[in-house]
Amino acid sequence: MNAGAGSPQPPWACRDWLAAAGLFAATAAVILWQNAHLAVLFDIGYVLDSAARIAACQLPYRDFPFVHAPLTFLIQAAIIRLTGRVFFHHVLYVAMVGALSTVLAWRIALQTLQSRVASAWAVALLLALPLTVLGLYCIFPHPSYDCDCIFSILLALYLLQRLTPDERATLAPGRPASMLRGLLTGAALCLPLFFKQNIGLPFLAAVVATLLLLVTMDLMRRSRTVQPHPETAILSAVLGGAAATLLLAVLLIHFAVGLGNYLHWTFQFAAQRRLPGLRDMLGVYADPTLLWTLPSVAAGLLLWLSPLAKERWARIAVLAFLSAPFLFTLGSLFLYDDADERGDSLLALWPLLLILAAALALWNLFGLRCNLGLRPLLPILLLAAIHGTMMSQQLWGSTYALWPLLIPLIAGMIAFLASLKSPAAATGVLSRNLASAMAIVISATLLICGGFYTASEERLSYVHLPDEPPQHSAFPELRGMAASGPYLPDFEELLRYAQANIPPSDGLILVPGEDPFYFATGRVPQFPVLLFDRTTNPYSPDQLLEEARLHQVRWLIVKRNLQINADSTPQLEATLKALTTDFTLVAHLHAYDIYRRTPVNTR
Repeated sequence: MNAGAGSPQPPWACRDWLAAAGLFAATAAVILWQNAHLAVLFDIGYVLDSAARIAACQLPYRDFPFVHAPLTFLIQAAIIRLTGRVFFHHVLYVAMVGALSTVLAWRIALQTLQSRVASAWAVALLLALPLTVLGLYCIFPHPSYDCDCIFSILLALYLLQRLTPDERATLAPGRPASMLRGLLTGAALCLPLFFKQNIGLPFLAAVVATLLLLVTMDLMRRSRTVQPHPETAILSAVLGGAAATLLLAVLLIHFAVGLGNYLHWTFQFAAQRRLPGLRDMLGVYADPTLLWTLPSVAAGLLLWLSPLAKERWARIAVLAFLSAPFLFTLGSLFLYDDADERGDSLLALWPLLLILAAALALWNLFGLRCNLGLRPLLPILLLAAIHGTMMSQQLWGSTYALWPLLIPLIAGMIAFLASLKSPAAATGVLSRNLASAMAIVISATLLICGGFYTASEERLSYVHLPDEPPQHSAFPELRGMAASGPYLPDFEELLRYAQANIPPSDGLILVPGEDPFYFATGRVPQFPVLLFDRTTNPYSPDQLLEEARLHQVRWLIVKRNLQINADSTPQLEATLKALTTDFTLVAHLHAYDIYRRTPVNTR
């Protein structure tokens, strides 16, 4: 069984540490630069206010409705408890996680390429370079459950790949250190499920199915062996670690918040509000560019496998056919002036690469039946996680967290191209040269176009980002937060008004809940809903009024000048009409209307 790469990775040399440091520093610098001028209040407010609520010992699922898996919010709550309420601390967190994800993606790509591609180290580094501008948290630079989930997937895949065949050949089933590595790897496989259920569940299911397949095939081949083979024992330890971790997580959830509550909010309710239809999920593959990019790649591969490949002109044509989709994306920088069209051209590479990766996965699954292992099946695991993310987002173009998973997929395709036998490449040298040339083309395309894509903030066009110098917050709790436009000054005006006029013990409702109000003020939320978005708010307008009365909410704050393009509150007019029956307008700020409960309705 070939469960990993062809040989174990040697200890890190000086060049490994230098490359890792360079990738880490470059990625972190881009994330810090993004945060220095950009703040998406809608997303920041929900994550940090929810984390502040948990830091104040309110438990999600039990004390208030909560549709997300807990780990991202628990991590942000821990940062608040350990270091205080300072926004810049959370910026440092995302910079570190984003930078580490680039390093992990590089090492996974290196393990995939090793022994199959000439100069695998340089090629892997070349493929990882675009992640310095497209990496985790580079495009969306604030704490996010999607990004944290992808980081945990990278960590799990890295640990899984470290279980290489040569290493396992020296491992006996009874060696504690070996079995411990398997158990820890199994535990890591479960982490994505508790960062984002829509992503983690397909990934975990794919990994477990893959490991069960490998163990079953190994046992069938070794059915006459009295003792289990070390490979089977280690993979079984991985499965055991995953099962034990899931059991422990279920017990913790049950005794902390109630398993029924958790399953209702994170699966049943979340699926009702967010699960798209099959047509929407497959919409990515309706991209019209596939009508020419797929035939171009297919023509290049067929020409490479034909006797014509012995001719020099044919080999040039092969490189041209395979490179055409990427060269067109590069050319779009000159063809289009609009950032949206440039971004669409870059994102159009996704369906092409996903289809090619799926074809490679099927080839490995059915063409390598006698030599199946984790490395050939790695594309299946990556595709499961990628499609889970797209299903979660319901929006093609929401690939902001996925670029680190694309690099190992591309590495697998480069490795396949290097091993592809051709009449012109009997020795394999020309195939390896072709693979290296394609790695250069792909890396240059993603690095250059990705840099323009990130700098244009096209992915963040769902909020207003005026083309003017950013405003920096003067509040100590918001140190490190900056945004163009009037949004931060308006928010700080609200904070000053609340400090002067609203007692800390009074309950509030903020509609739609775009700002990190509770994080900035240190107040404890007394109303179950923080963000009046369709995904997070389970109440109808009449139910909201009942909840406001039940929790004796005394203040209603309605934001008029939103940073987000469209108010996400369902039935906004009906909601405000219902709530204002108990409240009277008492202040009119630049961006907010302040209402106080009418005394006659306080009983």
